[in-house]
Amino acid sequence: MGVYTITAYEKDGKKLIDKTFEAASEAEAKRIGEQLLREHHVYEQTHRCTSASGKLILFQR
Repeated sequence: MGVYTITAYEKDGKKLIDKTFEAASEAEAKRIGEQLLREHHVYEQTHRCTSASGKLILFQR
């Protein structure tokens, strides 16, 4: 299991969501990250999902 972080921002830089979670693969991390964004109604905001090593898994500007 890897550790991943999903973060979404307002245009002014304010964090809307900043959650850490575990996933078995990068594909699963992407799916979980997208699900969390939808649950918090921030999918259209700037967001990113990164692995514990800093690898970018998901990004939207």
